[in-house]
Amino acid sequence: MKVGKLFLRLCLLLIAAVLLLQVYFFVQIWWWVDHNPSSTSFMRHRLAEMQETVPDAQLQFKWLPYTRISTNLKRAIIASEDANFSEHDGVDWDALQQAYEKNEKKGKVVRGGSTITQQLAKNLFLSGERSYLRKGQELVITYMLEFLMDKERIFEIYLNVVEWGNGVFGAEAASQHYYKTSAANLGASQAARLAVMLPRPRFYDKNRGSAYLSQRTGLILRRMGSAELP
Repeated sequence: MKVGKLFLRLCLLLIAAVLLLQVYFFVQIWWWVDHNPSSTSFMRHRLAEMQETVPDAQLQFKWLPYTRISTNLKRAIIASEDANFSEHDGVDWDALQQAYEKNEKKGKVVRGGSTITQQLAKNLFLSGERSYLRKGQELVITYMLEFLMDKERIFEIYLNVVEWGNGVFGAEAASQHYYKTSAANLGASQAARLAVMLPRPRFYDKNRGSAYLSQRTGLILRRMGSAELP
């Protein structure tokens, strides 16, 4: 009986801890509805990694309001990362199914299927580990983001915190890093190239002459005109 009661108490404590964690996520997202994040879990993780080899390393990061970020970049990212961003409720189940089928056919992961909101959920709070538990938490945070924020605010935060190179975070830092200009002034080709870099930003930071990068940039340029902005 004592063992059974102890097990029950442990289960209740675990459930309470999980619920408290969800409350924390919810309150934090609520705060970010009208306050800008100064960093994210992923940014702090990357900084710690960098400082293991370079103790005084710092991230390149500068917040830029949504209205001051080039429309070219917004269209390019939606065309490249999440064509149905303005329509879905945070998860594009059709895209996930297509990604699963393509990965099964290739025998390896060649396509993710995560939406902009899912990517933001992961960057804001979670580690880079892959597990069903982490994926489940990502989905919960995704729906919290969609419940508390409108699409424009979700996209604004994403544009400012997404990784774009080794220690480079956000559209403004990326524009300065690659083109020595502000994200407000990006041309269509520049924007398309930055969008294509997002799935493997550190790789493309080191391999800027990649043939795939140039080829994919041309494709995104052709798609940008039909991208629907929030």
